Amino acid sequence: MNLVVCLNKKLSITSHDAVSAVKKTFKVRKAGHTGTLDPAATGVLLVCLNEATKITGYLSDLDKEYVVTAKLGESTDTYDSEGIVTKRAGAFHIAESELEDIIKEFTGDIEQVPPMHSAIKVAGRPLYELARKGIEIERKPRRISINSLEILRFESPFLTLRVGCSKGTYIRSLCNDIGNALGTGAYVTDLSRTKVGSFTIEGSAAPDELPYKTKALYTIDSALAHLQEIALDSDASKRAKNGNPVRLDQQTGPHDRSSPPRTSGPPAPRSPFVRLKDHGGRTFGIGKINKDFIKIERLFNI
Repeated sequence: MNLVVCLNKKLSITSHDAVSAVKKTFKVRKAGHTGTLDPAATGVLLVCLNEATKITGYLSDLDKEYVVTAKLGESTDTYDSEGIVTKRAGAFHIAESELEDIIKEFTGDIEQVPPMHSAIKVAGRPLYELARKGIEIERKPRRISINSLEILRFESPFLTLRVGCSKGTYIRSLCNDIGNALGTGAYVTDLSRTKVGSFTIEGSAAPDELPYKTKALYTIDSALAHLQEIALDSDASKRAKNGNPVRLDQQTGPHDRSSPPRTSGPPAPRSPFVRLKDHGGRTFGIGKINKDFIKIERLFNI
């Protein structure tokens, strides 16, 4: 059973525990996820089973979408409601027009400093372990992309946003930074991941709906639909499976290198990775294009 499960992770459980539950439901040997969701967050968590664990890296790079509610007027050490309040603003009034102007500054390619309460490792230790001991260290800013930032609701002090962003974006940091720019502070009170690439919350399944909600189950091929497809003839398939480079002109299926498919959001840079299919139409691996050649990167034992 080599599947990708589009799971709707529930509140208060870790991503690790969610994966373990899916693994138990499907009675599989191997399982892993493509991007952690905090226990306080809900929504789309992609869980890969058996051979599908080989494609986690090709799914974790997809753009994400979140719906987040933040409370203005206070800041916490974790940037969410589970933390200790570190700052309170006095009375304030924020007009929605002012809010719209501020959030424009956070759209596009920006620098973001990750929170201390995160799983990023420094010298082999996750930052949250240091944070729990009251230790704060300098973190280097990371370049991220905020593809879209939309105000869904503003009833002071609560602000709800829809955020489209790149891999590596911390929504808690984004809300904290917006709060600082407003001069009020802010922390996350509710967070849901609503989309990963073309995987949506509407197409996800709650744990108790598995394994029967089949629209939330994806084959390896369908989960990799954002990668272009190349079909190879019999001889080229054998060469690729043996780790030998194959010329692009040995493909038997269509492949337009100038027009890559899109998943969601703005046009993505052309990926050098492709789905490889044999002459019988079976997806057997992921290849990487280098000039006029393809070489296998991941081979599926299916």
